[in-house]
Amino acid sequence: MNRTRKKTGESERPLVRCDWAQSELMIRYHDEEWGVPVHDDRRLFEFLILEGAQAGLSWETILNKRENYRAAFDGFDFVRVAGYDRKKVAQLLKNEGIVRNRLKVASAVRNAQALMRVREEFGSFDRYVWQFVDGRPLVNHWKKRNQVPARTAQSDAMSKDLKKLGFNFVGSTICYAFMQAVGMVDDHVVGCFRHGLVESGRSLPRRPRGLTG
Repeated sequence: MNRTRKKTGESERPLVRCDWAQSELMIRYHDEEWGVPVHDDRRLFEFLILEGAQAGLSWETILNKRENYRAAFDGFDFVRVAGYDRKKVAQLLKNEGIVRNRLKVASAVRNAQALMRVREEFGSFDRYVWQFVDGRPLVNHWKKRNQVPARTAQSDAMSKDLKKLGFNFVGSTICYAFMQAVGMVDDHVVGCFRHGLVESGRSLPRRPRGLTG
């Protein structure tokens, strides 16, 4: 567990966090973003692209490049990204502020185009992805980080369906990390001060293709 001291009047008490939050950047991300429900399509697209870019790297590496990504990808405006041509992709591959992997950069464009199709069918990407948890965050009760799974039945279903819809870099492990990041699941360990503090999700009536139960 990561502990810092929090002042309460004249006394102090320990503030307990998930132990992966060690650096200042990771602590801020842990305290302010990780596990907080996201329902804005542009921010959901941002996390989807960043999680795909993270494959094979550390999340802290990606967070350090986050502002560079926002600048390079027009603030993650998926409409604009969907229209990127080969010239724009070539420019991105010269950008030292992002992960210059041709497949990952091309994936961002492809996923933006797929997201646009999802919005036509479902009304929003938000409506689509949140159906995999029936519109509400799943609050888990892990005592230790090593109990947290890398994938679940929900992330398996999401990955399978996203691939059918034309997305890539959306394997089940990436999908589960995405679900954790956008608050579809609360995987803060039970001793963490953030555990159980997620906002209520919205009930969504439709279920995605291929999801049973």
